[in-house]
Amino acid sequence: MPMLEVENIHSYYGNIHALKGISLTVEKGEIVTLIGANGAGKSTTLRTITGVMKPGEGHVRLDGEDLAPYKPHEIVYKGMSMVPEGRRIFATLTVAENLEMGSYSRKNSAEITADLERVFTLFPRLKERRSQVGGTLSGGEQQMLATGRALMAHPRLLLMDEPSMGLAPVLVESIFDTIKEINKEGTTILLVEQNALMALTVASRGYVLQTGEIILHDTAEALRTNEVVRKAYLGIT
Repeated sequence: MPMLEVENIHSYYGNIHALKGISLTVEKGEIVTLIGANGAGKSTTLRTITGVMKPGEGHVRLDGEDLAPYKPHEIVYKGMSMVPEGRRIFATLTVAENLEMGSYSRKNSAEITADLERVFTLFPRLKERRSQVGGTLSGGEQQMLATGRALMAHPRLLLMDEPSMGLAPVLVESIFDTIKEINKEGTTILLVEQNALMALTVASRGYVLQTGEIILHDTAEALRTNEVVRKAYLGIT
């Protein structure tokens, strides 16, 4: 049984048919990437999975359980959290307070403390700036904070929406190294990313989304050599 199963999802913005029968799976322990151009429906897919948008048709299941009855915060309780596009940290709160907000669904203080240390090990910069207001951090530091906040929910499945957006190339490499490390520690990841080359380097499988439909699904290695993907998404002719 897949950890995450998205089956024939149709989602709408008013009369706009944004997702047209999306189906995908993520197995426990995988990094799976969803790539596509701006407006293809990648973020809409994540919003639908997390319950922020309710699909008009279809099902989203986590470990076989249909998530339709649950509100977004209840889905977090079930082991799924998200690093949103644009970071969306709490700009007026400190780094420590932002991380604390990520653990709001949890009660065991010893486990929360252990995960805080895990975040500080992954992102030593955050430990150095734990008393600094989030809005004064650099873009790369804010991305670290958004990722750390999501990890504080202790998710089994982590959704990441455009983690490299707006970052300098050297920081992009660092973020993807961290994604691999998070996965190595046992967290399954569904990654939405415009930097298709980097995404397909860290993922085991990938889906290509175009105007609300999956047009390709294969191993990451096969997608890297696929002529359509190379021309349209990797900038290689």
